[in-house]
Amino acid sequence: MHDIRRIREDGEAFDAAMKRRGLDSVSPGILEADAAWRAGTTELQSLQQRRNEASKQIGVLKREKQDASGLIDEVAGIKSRMQELEEEGRALEAKVEEMVGALPNRLGDDVPDGVDEDENQEIRRTGTAPSFAFTPRDHVAIGEGLGLMDFASAAKLSGARFVFLKGMLSRLERGLANFMLDHQTKEYGYTEVSPPLLVHEHALYGTGQLPKFRDQQFGTTDGFWLIPTSEVPLTNIVAGEILDAADLPLRMTAYTPCFRSEAGAAGRDTRGLIRMHQFGKVEMVSIAHPDHSAAEHERMTECAEDILKRLGLAFRTVVLCSGDTGFSAHKTYDIEVWLPGQDDGVGRYREISSCSNCGDFQARRMKARFRREEGKSTEFVHTMNGSGLAVGRTLIAILENYQREDGSVMIPDALRPYMDGMDRITPAA
Repeated sequence: MHDIRRIREDGEAFDAAMKRRGLDSVSPGILEADAAWRAGTTELQSLQQRRNEASKQIGVLKREKQDASGLIDEVAGIKSRMQELEEEGRALEAKVEEMVGALPNRLGDDVPDGVDEDENQEIRRTGTAPSFAFTPRDHVAIGEGLGLMDFASAAKLSGARFVFLKGMLSRLERGLANFMLDHQTKEYGYTEVSPPLLVHEHALYGTGQLPKFRDQQFGTTDGFWLIPTSEVPLTNIVAGEILDAADLPLRMTAYTPCFRSEAGAAGRDTRGLIRMHQFGKVEMVSIAHPDHSAAEHERMTECAEDILKRLGLAFRTVVLCSGDTGFSAHKTYDIEVWLPGQDDGVGRYREISSCSNCGDFQARRMKARFRREEGKSTEFVHTMNGSGLAVGRTLIAILENYQREDGSVMIPDALRPYMDGMDRITPAA
């Protein structure tokens, strides 16, 4: 959500900020509706004052046994007009909120301009991609070869983009989630949370999934929505709250199933586990002081990167350009892991984590504030979220990077304590 006062003060600057998002001249319509709302509010205040004055005069006339019918008729007319103005005001206020609420966050000055992901800027590359004496297979061929990944049976129950993981692959998925949670809580001080998986519409509005991305969500028939990421419940913990500055930052993490309809994604990255309707993800959320949000964003990104380092996976970190930055984000880093089995064994980097600083954008929608000092006015907090990591995509990375020619898969050293010391997964007998 944007501060309407900033739009009033400099509509041209706001339009310039939205132009970086591909939107042209959005301020005139907002300011027209806002001006009508403010004019109505001013008239309403004047009528309230006149009604109060007339009511006092009516009382005086009645006590003096004089005719007050003219004033009584005037007050009745004022009340009728006030009711009209109140209804018009609510409609105009809702219209302004709807118009402003549909607009994406302002981008940071250091976010590069660009049309799409091809213009994202790589800022560092970490680790060495493995070399193979054979053509590496993708995770689907590996998983099905192990006899532990079953898309066909899942399709009978649920359709496309669902899977059964079995045996040691299911165990590895669970081990990955536990490893990530242990890393974030023990090494980086995040508090583990087990949140609701169903939320009301206002929670998705608060984090920016609604109303723009309604077709990407799964809703129930009785007003609930399945979470697309635990960013939604974790961030909304502070909705409507006034926090003490001394309590910031709040750092939370959760492992949950996530649910996305992926509407409009047909034919795009649909093979295997890349883009599922249901997937597991470990999420990080920080609620930070505005003065420290940039540093907190860097820290969160470091946490996600460190997981890949400990798993021995090569990756690169990119800053997203203006055309690829998400709706609620002020600035986003994507971490892309090397997947040697992609593109028929040629290999490519694929996103495994996005870490975003949303500034005060989500906080305004949620009305989440803090107070710097006792007795001082309140300010909006800053919110950050990041994948730490997408468990399914991390599973893909392990299968493809640690595959062996005999069809087995080595288990990274960091995960062996979560696998009873097992060092490899072999094809099922």
